[in-house]
Amino acid sequence: MFTGATVALSLISLLLLSPLGFGFSPPQSSESLSVIPITPTTPSNKCNKQDKQVLLQIKKALNNPYLLSSWDPKTACCEWNNLMCDEITDRVISISIRDSPEYTNFKGNIPAAVGDLPYLESLSFDNLPYLTGPIPPTIAKLKNLKQIFIEKTNVSGPVPPFLGQLKNLLLLHFSGNYLSGSIPSELSQLPKLQSLKLDGNKLTGTLPASFGYFKNPAPFIILSRNQLSGNIPTSWGQIDSEQIDLSRNKLVGDASFLFGSKKRLQRIDISRNLLSFDFSKVEFPIKSLVWLDINHNNIYGKLPVALTKLDLQRFNVSYNKLCGQIPQGGRLQSEYDKYAYLHNKCLCGAPLPKCK
Repeated sequence: MFTGATVALSLISLLLLSPLGFGFSPPQSSESLSVIPITPTTPSNKCNKQDKQVLLQIKKALNNPYLLSSWDPKTACCEWNNLMCDEITDRVISISIRDSPEYTNFKGNIPAAVGDLPYLESLSFDNLPYLTGPIPPTIAKLKNLKQIFIEKTNVSGPVPPFLGQLKNLLLLHFSGNYLSGSIPSELSQLPKLQSLKLDGNKLTGTLPASFGYFKNPAPFIILSRNQLSGNIPTSWGQIDSEQIDLSRNKLVGDASFLFGSKKRLQRIDISRNLLSFDFSKVEFPIKSLVWLDINHNNIYGKLPVALTKLDLQRFNVSYNKLCGQIPQGGRLQSEYDKYAYLHNKCLCGAPLPKCK
C-alpha cells in the first residue's frame, strides 16, 4: 500500500510545463481527464507468492534502494510501500516509484521482471535520473495495464511498437526522457487511449499518418520539445482531440486542418516550428477553444474576426508573417498586449500602432 500518497495523482501535476511556462492541463469540466483511480487494498497478511518473488527481483535489479526498504521478504507484500494490491485477490495491481533527494542509490534499468505481474494496471517510474536503458519488451505481457508513466528519467532507446498491443491502455506518459527514433504508428491501435505524452525527448522523423485514425474522441496528443520534422499528415485533419501540442519541433507546411468549427479542440500549441499557411482561412471551434499559440512560424494572412468570439486564456501570434488590422473586440485587446502580436509582417491596430 502507499504511505502518505495516492496513486490517483492529479493529471495537472503530470502534464509538464513548457520552457515558456505555458502548460497543457485538462479541461475544467465534468468530463475532464484524470489519472485512473486504482482501488487500494486494506492491510492484510495475504500476499501472492509469485508476485512477492517478482517484486523482490525488481528490488534487487534496482540495487536494493532505500526507497524500497519496506519490501521485506519477512512481511506481506500487500503491506509494502509504493504498491497496491487488489482488495479481493491480493494480486499486485499498481507500482509507483518516485525518487527524492534523500534516495541516492536508486539506479539501474527498468527491470524486465515487471512484465511478470499479470494483474498490473498501473506502472509509474517518475523523477529517477539514474534509471537508464530501454523500455523492456516484457511490458508487452501486461495485458491489464491501464496507465504507464515513465517520466523525468534517463531511459533511452525507441518508443516500442509493442505498446500498441496493450489494448486496455488509457494513459501513456513518457515525458522528459531520452527516447529517440520515430514515433511508432502502432500507438494509433490503442482503442481506449485518452492521453499520449511523449514531450521532452529526442524523437525524430515525421508524425505518423495513422494518428489520423485514432478512435474519436482522440487522446490528448502532447509531442512538444522533440526534433520531429516534415509535414503534418493531412489525415490529422480527422483528429478530434481536446488538446494538441506540437510546439518546439521542426514541422513545416500546413496545419490549418488541425482546426475546425465542429471540433472539440480546447488547446492547441504549434509554436516554434516552420509552419506556413493562410491563417485568415482557419475556422475555430468557437465554444471550446481557449488556448491558441502559433508564435515563431511562417504563418501569413490576416487575423480572422472570429478570434473576437473566443474566450482565450492563452493567445500568441507573434513572430509570423501576418498582416492587416487586428480585429477589435473580445479579449484580443483587453487581455493581450503588444507582445502577443509583435514581429509580424504588417499587423497594425491596437494594441500595436494604428494602421496607416
